[in-house]
Amino acid sequence: MKILLTGANGQVGWELSRSLAALGDVVALKREQCDLNKPSLLPGLVREVEPDVIVNGAAYTAVDQAETNELEAMRINAESVEVLAREAKRLNALFVHYSTDYVFDGKKSTPYTETDTVCPINVYGRSKLEGEKGVARVAGDYLIFRTSWVYASRGRNFLRTIIKLAYEREEIHVVSDQFGAPTWARDIANTTRIAVSQYLYEKRLGEFHSGIYNLTSSGMTSWYGFAKYILERYEQFGDKKDTLKFRDIKPIPSCSYPTPAARPEFSSLNVEKLERWLKVSMPSWEEACDLCVKEFLSESN
Repeated sequence: MKILLTGANGQVGWELSRSLAALGDVVALKREQCDLNKPSLLPGLVREVEPDVIVNGAAYTAVDQAETNELEAMRINAESVEVLAREAKRLNALFVHYSTDYVFDGKKSTPYTETDTVCPINVYGRSKLEGEKGVARVAGDYLIFRTSWVYASRGRNFLRTIIKLAYEREEIHVVSDQFGAPTWARDIANTTRIAVSQYLYEKRLGEFHSGIYNLTSSGMTSWYGFAKYILERYEQFGDKKDTLKFRDIKPIPSCSYPTPAARPEFSSLNVEKLERWLKVSMPSWEEACDLCVKEFLSESN
């Protein structure tokens, strides 16, 4: 089996290139080789590979920059996604795509299910929702995974930023009134591998049904809770207390840290549908964070 992976140099893409290798030949393309900002070039790339599965790990993820760069965000997260989905359908291939908790407005008080009403409150969320709609319009075989608060031991993400700040500042302020599920990129990749395997099994039986699934760690916290947990584990696992500059981490309301893009106050996703389909239990965000912090420490030593 041949798998075409886009965004191979991203934090999720890097994990996907490793995880998917267990299923077949992975053609992992970095942005320089497959730029979703140039949708007209994508059909030629796909037709050159002729994959059985296309996994789109590429995305425009700069939430605040999207507010003033809407055309590029829409081109990458919507227009190019629909092009890839169309090429997958032409090949009778599975198309795997990743969306976001930011398709919701955050007004709910219990975890969002896949059938809850979408209502993004920023450009990034709207661009990801348009990508979802494009995939559904094409109506080939597809899996859309909505995930949230993605981090890894490499790349640019919240976990690495908080650790960096701990060496630079005595006091760190973090927003405490936005709630969601931090999700390790490796768990996304490993769950994707299981899902593709399940697709292959169901496809042979003629029982596969395309759809949207929430894919996050279980449980929820605030950005403040996540930051506090990261630093506690970093100190515990790495014996770094004497070398860190920070002495305190303090919660602040969102209004004290204004950003160009509005964020939903509550964007926790219910993962029961995914767990039932794949017969898995998603790890807690704490368990995943422990493993990622240990990996970060091992790589930085």
